[in-house]
Amino acid sequence: MENDIQYMKKALQEAKKAEKLDEVPIGAVLVKEGKIVSRGYNTRETRQMATHHAEIRCIEQACRKMNTWRLEGCTLYVTLEPCPMCAGAIYQARIDRVVYGAKDPKGGSYGSCFNLNQVSGLNHYPEITAGVLQEECSAILKNFFKSKRKKSEKK
Repeated sequence: MENDIQYMKKALQEAKKAEKLDEVPIGAVLVKEGKIVSRGYNTRETRQMATHHAEIRCIEQACRKMNTWRLEGCTLYVTLEPCPMCAGAIYQARIDRVVYGAKDPKGGSYGSCFNLNQVSGLNHYPEITAGVLQEECSAILKNFFKSKRKKSEKK
């Protein structure tokens, strides 16, 4: 659990990078054998790309760095429960474990909206750990959207 907290703090640092760009503050890090292989944060607005979620960017960076699409033996730490697209990428990359902070009641694929690990017949099922630094991960998102609402009220 101590390692999970350490790496989730690193994912939160990535989320703060997104926040500085006025992006939804979601961050991710991918770890293998105790070392961070890649990092990612949300850049959908900056890049105007629907697929530029923190997890996807992190997975793509890891594949390039490791020169393989198979990310077996890796753990993905992400501040928000992965959406269906990101969960699909996690399955395709064969990531062994996913650790997330805040639940996503509007799009979470590991228990909030539905649970892809309960779909039978898939070729891979990552281990899921939910709620690591949940309050901190939730707070950065809540504060971001609260600030957005205040700005739009002033207009």
